[in-house]
Amino acid sequence: MFTSVLVALVAAALYFIWSQVDLWARERRFRKLYGTKKPRCLVTNLPFGLDHLSMVVKQIKRQDLPEFYRWNYDEFGDTFVVKMIGSTTVSTRDPRNIQALLATRFKDFGVEELRKGTFRPLIGVDGIFSVDNQKWEHARALLRPQFSRQQISQLEDLEDHIRDLTACMPDGDVVEMQGLFFELTMDTATHFLFGESTNVLKHRESVMRGQVDNNAAEPQGAAIARSFDNSQTHLLFRSFLKGFHNWHNPKDLQDSVKLLHELTDSYVRLAIKRNKSGETQPGEKPGKYVFLQELVKDTQDPLVLRSNLLSLLLAGRDTTACLLGWTFYALARNPDVEQKLRAAIEQDFGNDTSRITFETLKNCKYLQWVMDESLRLYPPVPINRRAAVRDTWLPTGGGPEGKNPIFIPKGAFVEHSAYAMHRRADIWGSDANWFRPERWGEGRSKGFHWEYLPFNGGPRICLGQQYALTEAGYTIVRLFQTFKRFENAEKNQFTRFNVGLAMSVGGQGVQMRFYRD
Repeated sequence: MFTSVLVALVAAALYFIWSQVDLWARERRFRKLYGTKKPRCLVTNLPFGLDHLSMVVKQIKRQDLPEFYRWNYDEFGDTFVVKMIGSTTVSTRDPRNIQALLATRFKDFGVEELRKGTFRPLIGVDGIFSVDNQKWEHARALLRPQFSRQQISQLEDLEDHIRDLTACMPDGDVVEMQGLFFELTMDTATHFLFGESTNVLKHRESVMRGQVDNNAAEPQGAAIARSFDNSQTHLLFRSFLKGFHNWHNPKDLQDSVKLLHELTDSYVRLAIKRNKSGETQPGEKPGKYVFLQELVKDTQDPLVLRSNLLSLLLAGRDTTACLLGWTFYALARNPDVEQKLRAAIEQDFGNDTSRITFETLKNCKYLQWVMDESLRLYPPVPINRRAAVRDTWLPTGGGPEGKNPIFIPKGAFVEHSAYAMHRRADIWGSDANWFRPERWGEGRSKGFHWEYLPFNGGPRICLGQQYALTEAGYTIVRLFQTFKRFENAEKNQFTRFNVGLAMSVGGQGVQMRFYRD
Protein backbone atom coordinates (compact mmCIF):
# COMPACT_ATOMS: atom_id res chain seq x y z
CA MET A 1 0.00 0.00 0.00
CA PHE A 2 2.75 2.42 1.03
CA THR A 3 4.73 1.58 -2.12
CA SER A 4 1.73 2.26 -4.36
CA VAL A 5 1.12 5.63 -2.73
CA LEU A 6 4.79 6.55 -3.04
CA VAL A 7 4.85 5.58 -6.73
CA ALA A 8 1.74 7.68 -7.35
CA LEU A 9 3.26 10.68 -5.59
CA VAL A 10 6.52 10.36 -7.51
CA ALA A 11 4.61 10.03 -10.80
CA ALA A 12 2.54 13.11 -9.98
CA ALA A 13 5.68 15.07 -9.08
CA LEU A 14 7.43 14.03 -12.29
CA TYR A 15 4.37 14.94 -14.36
CA PHE A 16 4.21 18.35 -12.69
CA ILE A 17 7.90 18.98 -13.35
CA TRP A 18 7.57 17.82 -16.97
CA SER A 19 4.49 20.02 -17.54
CA GLN A 20 6.29 23.08 -16.14
CA VAL A 21 9.36 22.44 -18.31
CA ASP A 22 7.11 21.95 -21.35
CA LEU A 23 5.22 25.17 -20.58
CA TRP A 24 8.52 27.04 -20.19
CA ALA A 25 9.76 25.73 -23.57
CA ARG A 26 6.52 26.72 -25.33
CA GLU A 27 6.56 30.16 -23.74
CA ARG A 28 10.21 30.61 -24.71
CA ARG A 29 9.32 29.82 -28.33
CA PHE A 30 6.63 32.52 -28.38
CA ARG A 31 8.98 34.97 -26.71
CA LYS A 32 11.45 34.50 -29.57
CA LEU A 33 8.78 34.63 -32.28
CA TYR A 34 6.57 37.47 -31.05
CA GLY A 35 8.45 39.18 -28.23
CA THR A 36 5.95 38.10 -25.58
CA LYS A 37 6.49 39.00 -21.95
CA LYS A 38 4.65 38.06 -18.79
CA PRO A 39 1.71 40.25 -17.75
CA ARG A 40 1.17 41.46 -14.22
CA CYS A 41 -0.45 38.98 -11.87
CA LEU A 42 -3.26 39.66 -9.42
CA VAL A 43 -1.90 38.88 -5.98
CA THR A 44 -3.73 36.26 -3.92
CA ASN A 45 -2.90 35.15 -0.39
CA LEU A 46 -4.54 31.73 -0.11
CA PRO A 47 -3.73 28.53 -2.05
CA PHE A 48 -5.55 28.17 -5.39
CA GLY A 49 -6.63 31.82 -5.18
CA LEU A 50 -9.47 30.91 -2.84
CA ASP A 51 -9.41 34.39 -1.30
CA HIS A 52 -10.07 35.92 -4.73
CA LEU A 53 -12.88 33.45 -5.41
CA SER A 54 -14.35 34.32 -2.03
CA MET A 55 -14.18 38.01 -2.90
CA VAL A 56 -15.92 37.41 -6.25
CA VAL A 57 -18.76 35.59 -4.49
CA LYS A 58 -18.96 38.38 -1.91
CA GLN A 59 -19.19 41.04 -4.63
CA ILE A 60 -21.94 39.11 -6.41
CA LYS A 61 -23.93 39.08 -3.17
CA ARG A 62 -23.21 42.79 -2.62
CA GLN A 63 -24.32 43.40 -6.23
CA ASP A 64 -21.08 45.18 -7.07
CA LEU A 65 -19.21 42.67 -9.26
CA PRO A 66 -18.67 44.87 -12.38
CA GLU A 67 -17.16 47.63 -10.25
CA PHE A 68 -14.96 45.08 -8.47
CA TYR A 69 -13.57 44.08 -11.87
CA ARG A 70 -12.98 47.73 -12.74
CA TRP A 71 -11.11 48.32 -9.47
CA ASN A 72 -8.84 45.38 -10.28
CA TYR A 73 -8.01 46.86 -13.70
CA ASP A 74 -7.24 50.20 -12.09
CA GLU A 75 -4.83 48.48 -9.71
CA PHE A 76 -3.21 45.81 -11.90
CA GLY A 77 -3.48 47.33 -15.37
CA ASP A 78 -5.69 46.87 -18.43
CA THR A 79 -4.52 43.25 -18.77
CA PHE A 80 -3.43 40.95 -15.94
CA VAL A 81 -3.40 37.29 -14.90
CA VAL A 82 -5.49 35.60 -12.20
CA LYS A 83 -4.63 32.10 -10.95
CA MET A 84 -7.57 30.46 -9.22
CA ILE A 85 -8.69 26.88 -8.39
CA GLY A 86 -6.15 25.28 -10.68
CA SER A 87 -6.71 27.43 -13.75
CA THR A 88 -5.07 30.48 -15.30
CA THR A 89 -7.23 33.37 -16.50
CA VAL A 90 -6.04 36.43 -18.40
CA SER A 91 -8.36 39.35 -17.72
CA THR A 92 -8.41 42.32 -20.11
CA ARG A 93 -10.24 45.53 -20.93
CA ASP A 94 -7.86 46.46 -23.75
CA PRO A 95 -9.66 46.84 -27.12
CA ARG A 96 -6.64 45.49 -29.01
CA ASN A 97 -6.67 42.26 -27.03
CA ILE A 98 -10.43 41.96 -27.32
CA GLN A 99 -10.22 42.42 -31.09
CA ALA A 100 -7.64 39.63 -31.28
CA LEU A 101 -9.71 37.40 -28.98
CA LEU A 102 -12.97 37.85 -30.90
CA ALA A 103 -11.81 38.41 -34.47
CA THR A 104 -8.22 38.37 -35.69
CA ARG A 105 -7.24 35.29 -33.62
CA PHE A 106 -10.81 33.96 -33.45
CA LYS A 107 -9.86 30.35 -34.27
CA ASP A 108 -7.39 30.22 -31.39
CA PHE A 109 -10.19 30.58 -28.84
CA GLY A 110 -13.44 28.77 -28.15
CA VAL A 111 -16.38 28.56 -25.77
CA GLU A 112 -17.05 24.82 -25.77
CA GLU A 113 -14.66 23.94 -22.95
CA LEU A 114 -16.10 26.75 -20.83
CA ARG A 115 -19.80 26.41 -21.50
CA LYS A 116 -20.61 22.86 -22.50
CA GLY A 117 -20.50 21.57 -18.96
CA THR A 118 -21.64 24.78 -17.31
CA PHE A 119 -24.76 25.23 -19.44
CA ARG A 120 -25.41 21.56 -20.20
CA PRO A 121 -28.29 21.15 -17.70
CA LEU A 122 -30.39 23.82 -19.43
CA ILE A 123 -29.37 24.15 -23.09
CA GLY A 124 -27.63 20.81 -23.65
CA VAL A 125 -24.60 20.41 -25.88
CA ASP A 126 -25.99 21.42 -29.29
CA GLY A 127 -26.99 25.07 -28.75
CA ILE A 128 -25.21 27.87 -30.61
CA PHE A 129 -23.76 29.28 -27.37
CA SER A 130 -22.11 25.99 -26.37
CA VAL A 131 -20.33 24.77 -29.50
CA ASP A 132 -17.35 25.69 -31.67
CA ASN A 133 -16.02 25.04 -35.16
CA GLN A 134 -18.32 23.18 -37.59
CA LYS A 135 -21.14 22.70 -35.08
CA TRP A 136 -21.16 26.43 -34.39
CA GLU A 137 -21.03 27.29 -38.11
CA HIS A 138 -23.98 24.97 -38.72
CA ALA A 139 -25.98 26.48 -35.85
CA ARG A 140 -25.17 30.01 -37.05
CA ALA A 141 -26.25 29.20 -40.60
CA LEU A 142 -29.43 27.61 -39.25
CA LEU A 143 -30.43 30.60 -37.13
CA ARG A 144 -29.20 33.60 -39.13
CA PRO A 145 -32.05 33.66 -41.70
CA GLN A 146 -34.61 33.72 -38.88
CA PHE A 147 -33.42 37.18 -37.83
CA SER A 148 -33.94 38.83 -41.20
CA ARG A 149 -35.10 42.43 -41.31
CA GLN A 150 -38.51 41.28 -42.56
CA GLN A 151 -39.10 39.24 -39.40
CA ILE A 152 -37.86 41.77 -36.85
CA SER A 153 -40.04 44.43 -38.50
CA GLN A 154 -43.27 42.63 -37.56
CA LEU A 155 -44.38 44.80 -34.65
CA GLU A 156 -48.09 43.92 -34.48
CA ASP A 157 -47.65 41.21 -31.85
CA LEU A 158 -45.41 43.47 -29.79
CA GLU A 159 -48.17 46.09 -29.55
CA ASP A 160 -50.50 43.60 -27.84
CA HIS A 161 -47.87 42.91 -25.19
CA ILE A 162 -47.21 46.64 -24.67
CA ARG A 163 -50.89 47.09 -23.86
CA ASP A 164 -50.55 44.30 -21.27
CA LEU A 165 -47.49 46.11 -19.86
CA THR A 166 -49.15 49.52 -19.50
CA ALA A 167 -52.21 47.89 -17.91
CA CYS A 168 -49.88 46.83 -15.07
CA MET A 169 -48.72 50.43 -14.48
CA PRO A 170 -51.41 52.25 -12.42
CA ASP A 171 -51.30 56.02 -12.85
CA GLY A 172 -49.14 57.66 -10.17
CA ASP A 173 -48.38 54.45 -8.26
CA VAL A 174 -44.82 53.28 -7.60
CA VAL A 175 -44.00 50.59 -10.15
CA GLU A 176 -40.91 48.35 -10.25
CA MET A 177 -40.17 48.43 -13.98
CA GLN A 178 -37.25 45.99 -14.18
CA GLY A 179 -39.48 43.07 -13.19
CA LEU A 180 -42.17 44.19 -15.64
CA PHE A 181 -39.64 44.38 -18.45
CA PHE A 182 -38.52 40.80 -17.74
CA GLU A 183 -42.14 39.68 -17.89
CA LEU A 184 -42.67 41.64 -21.11
CA THR A 185 -39.67 40.07 -22.85
CA MET A 186 -40.61 36.59 -21.61
CA ASP A 187 -44.02 37.08 -23.24
CA THR A 188 -42.61 38.52 -26.49
CA ALA A 189 -39.74 36.03 -26.77
CA THR A 190 -41.99 32.98 -26.34
CA HIS A 191 -44.49 34.50 -28.79
CA PHE A 192 -41.74 35.00 -31.39
CA LEU A 193 -40.05 31.63 -30.83
CA PHE A 194 -42.97 29.29 -30.14
CA GLY A 195 -45.94 31.13 -31.64
CA GLU A 196 -47.62 31.21 -28.22
CA SER A 197 -46.89 33.63 -25.39
CA THR A 198 -46.49 32.76 -21.74
CA ASN A 199 -48.79 35.76 -21.01
CA VAL A 200 -47.15 36.48 -17.67
CA LEU A 201 -48.24 40.13 -17.87
CA LYS A 202 -51.87 39.14 -18.46
CA HIS A 203 -51.74 37.07 -15.29
CA ARG A 204 -50.25 39.98 -13.35
CA GLU A 205 -53.03 42.26 -14.61
CA SER A 206 -55.69 39.72 -13.61
CA VAL A 207 -54.24 39.53 -10.09
CA MET A 208 -54.17 43.33 -9.84
CA ARG A 209 -57.83 43.53 -10.87
CA GLY A 210 -58.80 40.85 -8.37
CA GLN A 211 -59.92 38.50 -11.15
CA VAL A 212 -57.43 35.82 -10.02
CA ASP A 213 -56.49 34.83 -6.49
CA ASN A 214 -52.76 35.43 -6.12
CA ASN A 215 -52.63 32.47 -3.71
CA ALA A 216 -54.09 30.09 -6.28
CA ALA A 217 -51.95 27.54 -8.11
CA GLU A 218 -49.16 29.18 -10.09
CA PRO A 219 -50.10 29.47 -13.81
CA GLN A 220 -47.82 27.88 -16.37
CA GLY A 221 -46.45 31.18 -17.69
CA ALA A 222 -45.40 32.40 -14.25
CA ALA A 223 -43.89 29.00 -13.41
CA ILE A 224 -41.86 29.11 -16.64
CA ALA A 225 -40.54 32.60 -15.89
CA ARG A 226 -39.65 31.62 -12.32
CA SER A 227 -37.91 28.42 -13.47
CA PHE A 228 -35.96 30.37 -16.05
CA ASP A 229 -34.72 32.87 -13.46
CA ASN A 230 -33.86 30.10 -11.01
CA SER A 231 -31.91 28.12 -13.61
CA GLN A 232 -29.78 31.13 -14.48
CA THR A 233 -28.82 31.74 -10.87
CA HIS A 234 -27.46 28.20 -10.62
CA LEU A 235 -25.75 28.32 -14.03
CA LEU A 236 -23.90 31.50 -13.03
CA PHE A 237 -22.52 29.77 -9.94
CA ARG A 238 -21.48 26.76 -12.07
CA SER A 239 -19.60 29.11 -14.41
CA PHE A 240 -17.35 30.38 -11.58
CA LEU A 241 -16.55 26.79 -10.55
CA LYS A 242 -15.13 26.22 -14.07
CA GLY A 243 -13.80 22.66 -14.23
CA PHE A 244 -15.61 21.77 -11.01
CA HIS A 245 -19.06 22.84 -12.27
CA ASN A 246 -20.53 19.34 -11.80
CA TRP A 247 -20.20 19.81 -8.05
CA HIS A 248 -23.20 22.13 -8.27
CA ASN A 249 -26.33 20.40 -9.57
CA PRO A 250 -28.99 20.78 -6.84
CA LYS A 251 -32.52 19.41 -7.09
CA ASP A 252 -33.82 22.97 -7.34
CA LEU A 253 -31.92 23.38 -10.62
CA GLN A 254 -32.99 19.96 -11.88
CA ASP A 255 -36.69 20.70 -11.23
CA SER A 256 -36.51 24.06 -13.02
CA VAL A 257 -34.72 22.56 -16.02
CA LYS A 258 -37.21 19.68 -16.21
CA LEU A 259 -40.14 22.09 -16.49
CA LEU A 260 -38.42 24.16 -19.20
CA HIS A 261 -37.44 21.07 -21.19
CA GLU A 262 -40.97 19.65 -21.02
CA LEU A 263 -42.42 22.95 -22.27
CA THR A 264 -39.93 23.31 -25.12
CA ASP A 265 -40.20 19.66 -26.15
CA SER A 266 -43.99 19.93 -26.37
CA TYR A 267 -43.68 22.84 -28.83
CA VAL A 268 -40.96 21.04 -30.78
CA ARG A 269 -43.05 17.87 -31.17
CA LEU A 270 -46.05 19.91 -32.29
CA ALA A 271 -44.02 21.91 -34.81
CA ILE A 272 -42.49 18.76 -36.30
CA LYS A 273 -45.93 17.17 -36.56
CA ARG A 274 -47.39 20.24 -38.29
CA ASN A 275 -44.45 20.42 -40.67
CA LYS A 276 -44.97 16.81 -41.73
CA SER A 277 -48.75 17.11 -42.10
CA GLY A 278 -48.89 20.64 -43.49
CA GLU A 279 -51.15 21.83 -40.65
CA THR A 280 -51.23 25.44 -39.51
CA GLN A 281 -51.58 26.66 -35.97
CA PRO A 282 -55.25 27.27 -35.00
CA GLY A 283 -56.16 30.95 -35.37
CA GLU A 284 -52.87 31.73 -37.08
CA LYS A 285 -52.90 34.86 -39.26
CA PRO A 286 -51.92 34.47 -42.94
CA GLY A 287 -48.23 35.23 -43.32
CA LYS A 288 -47.69 35.06 -39.57
CA TYR A 289 -44.05 34.32 -38.73
CA VAL A 290 -43.22 31.77 -36.03
CA PHE A 291 -39.52 31.09 -35.44
CA LEU A 292 -39.90 27.41 -34.55
CA GLN A 293 -42.11 26.63 -37.52
CA GLU A 294 -39.48 28.04 -39.86
CA LEU A 295 -36.66 26.28 -38.02
CA VAL A 296 -38.18 22.81 -38.44
CA LYS A 297 -38.02 23.28 -42.20
CA ASP A 298 -34.21 23.05 -41.86
CA THR A 299 -33.82 20.47 -39.08
CA GLN A 300 -36.10 18.09 -37.22
CA ASP A 301 -33.57 16.93 -34.65
CA PRO A 302 -35.50 17.53 -31.41
CA LEU A 303 -32.38 18.02 -29.26
CA VAL A 304 -30.87 20.55 -31.68
CA LEU A 305 -34.19 22.40 -31.80
CA ARG A 306 -34.56 22.41 -28.02
CA SER A 307 -30.98 23.55 -27.41
CA ASN A 308 -31.18 26.44 -29.85
CA LEU A 309 -34.64 27.57 -28.76
CA LEU A 310 -33.60 27.72 -25.11
CA SER A 311 -30.34 29.44 -26.09
CA LEU A 312 -32.26 32.14 -27.94
CA LEU A 313 -34.80 32.47 -25.14
CA LEU A 314 -31.89 32.91 -22.74
CA ALA A 315 -30.35 35.66 -24.88
CA GLY A 316 -33.44 37.36 -26.29
CA ARG A 317 -35.39 37.67 -23.09
CA ASP A 318 -32.65 38.89 -20.77
CA THR A 319 -30.62 41.29 -22.90
CA THR A 320 -33.67 43.29 -24.03
CA ALA A 321 -35.15 43.43 -20.53
CA CYS A 322 -31.81 44.61 -19.12
CA LEU A 323 -31.46 47.28 -21.82
CA LEU A 324 -34.95 48.60 -21.04
CA GLY A 325 -34.41 48.48 -17.28
CA TRP A 326 -31.12 50.37 -17.38
CA THR A 327 -32.46 52.90 -19.91
CA PHE A 328 -35.37 53.91 -17.68
CA TYR A 329 -33.10 53.76 -14.62
CA ALA A 330 -30.87 56.35 -16.32
CA LEU A 331 -33.73 58.46 -17.72
CA ALA A 332 -35.36 58.72 -14.29
CA ARG A 333 -32.10 60.19 -12.94
CA ASN A 334 -31.45 62.50 -15.89
CA PRO A 335 -34.62 64.56 -16.49
CA ASP A 336 -32.86 66.76 -19.05
CA VAL A 337 -32.19 63.68 -21.21
CA GLU A 338 -35.77 62.49 -20.69
CA GLN A 339 -37.12 65.84 -21.97
CA LYS A 340 -34.88 65.77 -25.05
CA LEU A 341 -35.95 62.22 -25.82
CA ARG A 342 -39.61 63.12 -25.33
CA ALA A 343 -39.25 66.00 -27.79
CA ALA A 344 -37.56 63.73 -30.34
CA ILE A 345 -40.29 61.07 -30.00
CA GLU A 346 -43.03 63.70 -30.30
CA GLN A 347 -41.42 65.06 -33.46
CA ASP A 348 -40.84 61.69 -35.15
CA PHE A 349 -43.87 59.69 -33.97
CA GLY A 350 -46.42 61.95 -32.29
CA ASN A 351 -49.15 59.76 -30.80
CA ASP A 352 -49.52 57.65 -33.95
CA THR A 353 -48.44 54.01 -33.51
CA SER A 354 -48.58 53.46 -37.28
CA ARG A 355 -45.56 55.75 -37.63
CA ILE A 356 -43.43 53.36 -35.55
CA THR A 357 -41.57 51.07 -37.96
CA PHE A 358 -38.16 49.46 -38.14
CA GLU A 359 -36.98 52.31 -40.37
CA THR A 360 -38.39 55.20 -38.29
CA LEU A 361 -36.98 53.74 -35.09
CA LYS A 362 -33.53 53.51 -36.71
CA ASN A 363 -33.84 57.08 -38.00
CA CYS A 364 -34.76 58.62 -34.63
CA LYS A 365 -31.20 59.66 -33.79
CA TYR A 366 -31.67 60.72 -30.19
CA LEU A 367 -33.53 57.50 -29.37
CA GLN A 368 -30.62 55.51 -30.80
CA TRP A 369 -28.13 57.64 -28.86
CA VAL A 370 -30.01 57.00 -25.61
CA MET A 371 -29.96 53.23 -26.17
CA ASP A 372 -26.30 53.31 -27.23
CA GLU A 373 -25.38 55.24 -24.09
CA SER A 374 -27.35 52.85 -21.89
CA LEU A 375 -25.57 49.90 -23.51
CA ARG A 376 -22.22 51.62 -23.02
CA LEU A 377 -22.64 52.23 -19.31
CA TYR A 378 -24.61 49.08 -18.58
CA PRO A 379 -23.79 46.37 -21.15
CA PRO A 380 -26.12 43.35 -20.69
CA VAL A 381 -23.12 40.99 -20.61
CA PRO A 382 -20.49 42.90 -18.59
CA ILE A 383 -17.95 40.04 -18.49
CA ASN A 384 -17.37 37.34 -21.11
CA ARG A 385 -14.89 34.49 -21.45
CA ARG A 386 -13.09 32.33 -23.99
CA ALA A 387 -10.68 29.38 -23.65
CA ALA A 388 -7.50 28.98 -25.70
CA VAL A 389 -7.76 25.88 -27.89
CA ARG A 390 -4.05 26.08 -28.83
CA ASP A 391 -0.98 28.01 -27.74
CA THR A 392 -1.44 31.59 -28.94
CA TRP A 393 -0.76 35.21 -28.02
CA LEU A 394 -2.46 38.55 -27.48
CA PRO A 395 -0.93 41.81 -28.73
CA THR A 396 -0.52 43.77 -25.50
CA GLY A 397 -0.37 43.57 -21.71
CA GLY A 398 3.09 42.10 -21.12
CA GLY A 399 6.22 43.55 -19.57
CA PRO A 400 6.67 46.20 -16.85
CA GLU A 401 4.63 48.80 -18.77
CA GLY A 402 2.10 46.37 -20.23
CA LYS A 403 3.00 47.16 -23.83
CA ASN A 404 4.39 43.80 -25.01
CA PRO A 405 2.48 40.82 -26.44
CA ILE A 406 1.59 38.07 -23.97
CA PHE A 407 1.71 34.29 -24.32
CA ILE A 408 -1.59 32.42 -23.85
CA PRO A 409 -1.06 28.67 -23.32
CA LYS A 410 -3.56 26.13 -24.53
CA GLY A 411 -6.28 25.64 -21.93
CA ALA A 412 -5.90 29.08 -20.36
CA PHE A 413 -9.00 31.26 -20.06
CA VAL A 414 -9.29 34.82 -21.30
CA GLU A 415 -12.02 37.06 -19.92
CA HIS A 416 -12.86 40.55 -21.10
CA SER A 417 -14.99 43.18 -19.43
CA ALA A 418 -17.08 45.36 -21.72
CA TYR A 419 -18.30 47.19 -18.61
CA ALA A 420 -14.78 48.24 -17.60
CA MET A 421 -13.69 49.05 -21.17
CA HIS A 422 -16.80 51.18 -21.76
CA ARG A 423 -15.85 53.35 -18.76
CA ARG A 424 -12.20 53.98 -19.58
CA ALA A 425 -11.59 57.73 -19.34
CA ASP A 426 -8.70 57.54 -21.83
CA ILE A 427 -11.14 56.23 -24.46
CA TRP A 428 -14.42 57.97 -23.59
CA GLY A 429 -13.24 61.14 -21.90
CA SER A 430 -13.29 62.46 -18.35
CA ASP A 431 -17.10 62.08 -18.26
CA ALA A 432 -16.92 58.36 -19.08
CA ASN A 433 -19.08 57.50 -16.06
CA TRP A 434 -21.81 59.99 -16.95
CA PHE A 435 -24.98 59.20 -18.87
CA ARG A 436 -24.61 61.63 -21.79
CA PRO A 437 -26.22 60.44 -25.05
CA GLU A 438 -24.94 63.51 -26.93
CA ARG A 439 -21.46 61.95 -27.05
CA TRP A 440 -22.75 59.70 -29.86
CA GLY A 441 -23.30 62.74 -32.10
CA GLU A 442 -19.83 64.11 -31.52
CA GLY A 443 -16.70 63.31 -33.49
CA ARG A 444 -15.21 60.03 -32.36
CA SER A 445 -12.22 58.04 -33.54
CA LYS A 446 -12.79 56.78 -37.09
CA GLY A 447 -10.05 54.19 -37.12
CA PHE A 448 -10.89 51.93 -34.22
CA HIS A 449 -14.24 50.65 -32.96
CA TRP A 450 -13.52 47.72 -30.65
CA GLU A 451 -13.92 49.98 -27.63
CA TYR A 452 -17.72 49.52 -27.78
CA LEU A 453 -19.02 45.94 -27.65
CA PRO A 454 -22.48 45.61 -26.06
CA PHE A 455 -23.37 42.79 -28.47
CA ASN A 456 -19.95 41.13 -28.70
CA GLY A 457 -17.95 41.32 -31.92
CA GLY A 458 -16.31 39.31 -34.66
CA PRO A 459 -17.86 36.14 -36.14
CA ARG A 460 -19.86 35.47 -32.95
CA ILE A 461 -21.47 38.90 -32.86
CA CYS A 462 -25.04 38.71 -31.55
CA LEU A 463 -27.50 37.50 -34.20
CA GLY A 464 -30.42 39.12 -32.41
CA GLN A 465 -28.90 42.59 -32.08
CA GLN A 466 -31.41 44.33 -34.36
CA TYR A 467 -34.29 42.33 -32.88
CA ALA A 468 -33.36 43.53 -29.38
CA LEU A 469 -32.88 47.17 -30.43
CA THR A 470 -36.15 47.18 -32.37
CA GLU A 471 -38.13 45.73 -29.47
CA ALA A 472 -36.50 48.07 -26.95
CA GLY A 473 -36.94 51.12 -29.17
CA TYR A 474 -40.59 50.32 -29.82
CA THR A 475 -41.25 49.82 -26.10
CA ILE A 476 -39.58 53.13 -25.19
CA VAL A 477 -41.57 55.07 -27.78
CA ARG A 478 -44.87 53.51 -26.74
CA LEU A 479 -44.27 54.24 -23.05
CA PHE A 480 -43.48 57.87 -23.88
CA GLN A 481 -46.63 58.06 -26.00
CA THR A 482 -48.76 56.53 -23.24
CA PHE A 483 -47.37 58.47 -20.26
CA LYS A 484 -46.89 62.23 -20.36
CA ARG A 485 -44.35 62.27 -17.56
CA PHE A 486 -42.58 59.99 -15.10
CA GLU A 487 -40.32 60.36 -12.10
CA ASN A 488 -37.80 58.43 -10.06
CA ALA A 489 -39.28 56.80 -6.93
CA GLU A 490 -36.02 55.29 -5.64
CA LYS A 491 -34.01 57.54 -3.33
CA ASN A 492 -30.97 55.27 -2.86
CA GLN A 493 -28.15 56.99 -4.74
CA PHE A 494 -25.97 53.87 -5.00
CA THR A 495 -26.24 51.78 -8.15
CA ARG A 496 -26.42 48.03 -7.64
CA PHE A 497 -25.74 45.41 -10.32
CA ASN A 498 -27.63 42.13 -10.34
CA VAL A 499 -25.24 39.98 -12.38
CA GLY A 500 -26.70 36.72 -13.60
CA LEU A 501 -26.08 35.57 -17.14
CA ALA A 502 -27.01 39.17 -17.96
CA MET A 503 -26.67 42.33 -15.84
CA SER A 504 -29.90 43.88 -14.61
CA VAL A 505 -30.59 46.68 -12.14
CA GLY A 506 -29.98 45.44 -8.60
CA GLY A 507 -31.18 46.71 -5.27
CA GLN A 508 -34.88 47.50 -5.42
CA GLY A 509 -34.85 47.53 -9.20
CA VAL A 510 -36.25 50.45 -11.20
CA GLN A 511 -38.73 52.20 -8.92
CA MET A 512 -40.73 54.80 -10.86
CA ARG A 513 -44.06 56.62 -11.05
CA PHE A 514 -45.79 57.14 -14.39
CA TYR A 515 -48.52 59.71 -15.15
CA ARG A 516 -50.87 59.62 -18.11
CA ASP A 517 -51.85 63.30 -17.75
